[in-house]
Amino acid sequence: MTKNKRIAVITPGGDAPGMNAAIRAVVRASLDEKIETLGVRRGYAGLLENDIIALGARSVSGIIHRGGTILKSSRCPEIKKESAIIRAAGILKSRGVGALVVIGGDGSIRAASRISSASLGAVGAVCLPASIDNDIFGTDETIGYDTALDTAVDAVDKIRDTAVSFERIFVVEVMGREHGYLALDTALATGAEFVIVPEIKIPVTRISVEIKKEKSRGKTSVIVIFAEGAGNAHNFARELSRLSGYEVRVSSLGYIQRGGAPSGRTRILAATFAERAVKLVAAGRLNRLVALKDGAICDIPLSKSLAREKPVDRRLYRLVGSLGR
Repeated sequence: MTKNKRIAVITPGGDAPGMNAAIRAVVRASLDEKIETLGVRRGYAGLLENDIIALGARSVSGIIHRGGTILKSSRCPEIKKESAIIRAAGILKSRGVGALVVIGGDGSIRAASRISSASLGAVGAVCLPASIDNDIFGTDETIGYDTALDTAVDAVDKIRDTAVSFERIFVVEVMGREHGYLALDTALATGAEFVIVPEIKIPVTRISVEIKKEKSRGKTSVIVIFAEGAGNAHNFARELSRLSGYEVRVSSLGYIQRGGAPSGRTRILAATFAERAVKLVAAGRLNRLVALKDGAICDIPLSKSLAREKPVDRRLYRLVGSLGR
């Protein structure tokens, strides 16, 4: 017997490719479980305004290939306040929602956990990690990460063509405010010579010395992948140019990393995550994070995911250095 007959799905915070694929799969998997689905528009800001609509099979037709989110999103600083958390829980209870299905990143998941606590068990949460940063503890991959990585790799490959043609040094800034997972994998996939991430501090003087060594060995172009959270890419480039004596250009990839059609892998991950989430709701197993671990779909308590920070893979960091020279 299904414990929860009505759920609400929400996509708060930063968007990621594959969110629409996840919304579609949540709605259609819920239909199989005889669970009604509501959609919260504009993230937590919309929830606080009771901007909630009904979703059915036709509501989510033709969206699997689309980037962004049909439910829209927003930044909502207010949701950090206890009064807003209590109001959000009250609105969900008043709409007869038994579970909030959150498709989002760390901040969105954290708010969902607080809403569940504030509802005194009346509204639970099941979270699908979706973020181009891939920084959610407990899952090897997040919805949207594979697509964002492909976008970054394609852009760096194009920049490499110019770097080789003009024999230049390029600092390519990718997203990653607090973590360097995207920068690290982009560097490894593109054969970049250096990668700068927030987790590992490396002085620009050291990079300069290494570049001079590479130039003396006949290397004509250099790519440095720079995670935005590691500092100011333009200041870094100016200092690197001053110390090395070479011209250094900066290219910031920006929001193109969040957009575009999701890759096949991202769509499959969204579908399998969504199916697991709906099964958890149907079984009454709430306050869980759906995850990918060692190639298998699983789930862990939200509290476990939120209590720890996902570490950067230092082995891959060293591999970038050894392969990029």
